[in-house]
Amino acid sequence: MTRPARVLNICVIGSGRAGMVHARNLAAGRIPGAKLAALSDPDAAALAGARAELGAVAGYSRYREALAAPGVSALVVATPTAFHREIVVAAAQAGKHVFCEKPMAMNGGECEEMIRAAARGGIALQIGFMRRFAADFRAGQRLVASGKLGRVVMVKSLTYGPSRPKEWMFDLKKSNGPLAEVNSHDIDTLRWMTGQEMVEVHALAGNFRCPEALPGYPDFYDNVVMSARFDGGAQGMVCGAQGVGYGYDARTEILCEQGIVKIGGGPGLEVFARDPALNRARQDSVMPRSWTELFSEAYAGELTAFVDAVRQGCAPRPDGRDGLEAVRVVEAGNRSILERRPVAIQHGGGGN
Repeated sequence: MTRPARVLNICVIGSGRAGMVHARNLAAGRIPGAKLAALSDPDAAALAGARAELGAVAGYSRYREALAAPGVSALVVATPTAFHREIVVAAAQAGKHVFCEKPMAMNGGECEEMIRAAARGGIALQIGFMRRFAADFRAGQRLVASGKLGRVVMVKSLTYGPSRPKEWMFDLKKSNGPLAEVNSHDIDTLRWMTGQEMVEVHALAGNFRCPEALPGYPDFYDNVVMSARFDGGAQGMVCGAQGVGYGYDARTEILCEQGIVKIGGGPGLEVFARDPALNRARQDSVMPRSWTELFSEAYAGELTAFVDAVRQGCAPRPDGRDGLEAVRVVEAGNRSILERRPVAIQHGGGGN
């Protein structure tokens, strides 16, 4: 992997909500060793608005113009998922390091192509699973991994979003539905907390809040429940919802042989264990209104980790393999919904 100059000059591709979170962190100097060098968005109004807010940075209507710019050494890809494969492959061919937002791509084949391109180009490829950089999730994972609570038996993770889905999300061929757009983080959390791979999933879904989607998109769902079986024997459950209105709700429970760890719903961890020395209490807090509020520090943490990996010449994590495995689960879950049966997941290949 090629190491950059002292400061990593980053272009953010896409000026939507996620892209602007990263761009603001870079512009505000929250990411040591990196700066916001440019923005790219095909929407002229969106690009102009972002540049007006963030100051005198270069702007490109086409991402390939950013790839050709000598002052850009890395990209943050925060476009709709359908464009991730094309941009990441082109970036790898141009020798630009890439931080790619989740979901990694539309299907496993696209993910594998991105991983191969990154390996050929000698670039870093990190996927935006920011919960791995949230203080409470990291503390919970360390406790579980320590073995003090025994083996992991079951992990349950949920994400309920307050806002109604945008119209383009109704088309599952373009969005892969809430399992991808909402629950990719939960899927990665289950893999991370168990250290195991899902080998079978069974998902149920329905449209409870978006009747306007039914005429054109009868398969669209805004609510989903998915159970999972892991190769190491653990069990899992993922729940997702869009348009709940009451706030942004992200919670995880890790049930072990000798206790349970609860993350979310308040600051810090809540632990109930057979060993009373491990128990922790927590005070309730107000439900956050947005994921940008709840995971503000985690977003800065994940991009800082990406920059550090590039500057040190190390492999970043979570990497393309993590992104690929999450997409495989999404594909299996959506197939389970349509076919109304459990679906097995095949692993292997795609490694960096």
